[in-house]
Amino acid sequence: MSISERSEHTTGAIFSALQVTPSEEQARAVADLVTRALIDTAREAGTSATEAAMSCCSPDLDMAHKVAEEIRRREQALMANLSALR
Repeated sequence: MSISERSEHTTGAIFSALQVTPSEEQARAVADLVTRALIDTAREAGTSATEAAMSCCSPDLDMAHKVAEEIRRREQALMANLSALR
């Protein structure tokens, strides 16, 4: 399930739980907020993974830097893909 699909599904679930029927504008605004929250969470996870790689591989700093760089590259690709969905 893509971020966009997940956002729309979550938005529908929110309005269903509240038992309200939103306007198209309200639904889009909530979906945008959910999308932003998912993107922020993905960024935080990437940062956390990078920090973990640096701390666990500290005896071998070259390996730690390689792992951290790979995590950054993948995070950048993820952010580009998520931004394209907006």
